[in-house]
Amino acid sequence: MSTIWQRVIAVPSWLLIAAVRCYQLGISPFIGPRCRFQPTCSQYFIEAVRKYGALRGTWKGLCRIGRCHPWGGSGYDPP
Repeated sequence: MSTIWQRVIAVPSWLLIAAVRCYQLGISPFIGPRCRFQPTCSQYFIEAVRKYGALRGTWKGLCRIGRCHPWGGSGYDPP
């Protein structure tokens, strides 16, 4: 029973990761590299969702995207 429940809980994370992967494969190649951080913002988002779950990982990913601008920081910033 717990295995089924764990899979149900994991669905939002899978959907978020799939959406970011679609962005990485379908949109990002056309706009070029723009992220000032390592790992990139989209990869950070995926790692944060895997590490913290859908809700907290999304929040951390959105905060990171908000920091990625010309006057923001740069460099290595793991989730």
